[in-house]
Amino acid sequence: MSVSLSTFKQKAHVYYLQLVQDRIDVFRDMIAALTEDSKNDAKGSAGDKHETALSMMHIEQEKLNHKLSEVLAQKAILDKIDPLKVLDTIALGSLVKAKGIFLYLSTALPKVSIEGINVIALSPQSPLGAKLMGNKVGFTFEINGTRYLVESVE
Repeated sequence: MSVSLSTFKQKAHVYYLQLVQDRIDVFRDMIAALTEDSKNDAKGSAGDKHETALSMMHIEQEKLNHKLSEVLAQKAILDKIDPLKVLDTIALGSLVKAKGIFLYLSTALPKVSIEGINVIALSPQSPLGAKLMGNKVGFTFEINGTRYLVESVE
């Protein structure tokens, strides 16, 4: 890898922050559109069909609000992380390399590719995250019959 790990960790952090912010924006736009639709629908409709449509919109809006609150919680976790901070011991915000795989201990988010390198964001509460927390370079562990060695921690 041509860039230093700490620079790579910063790039991963910024990438994940942008990913979460994009999701927040999408959910807010969808909620606003539904709110607008329900206002417009309320002006011209009457009867059972109208009530059903409004009810369905309200249910959809509740689902979107729930998803939005989950993504806001993910952003709050990412906002707590200082990507410049380098720790010897694996903690929230650590970028861990184990068996050639980069794991970013933050919150559960999709695998992304940064500069052609795959990074998996995982929660410290996940089974793998919990196993890594508090350990250091050289720590070995096994998952599903595969042995892993922590090669680096940033």
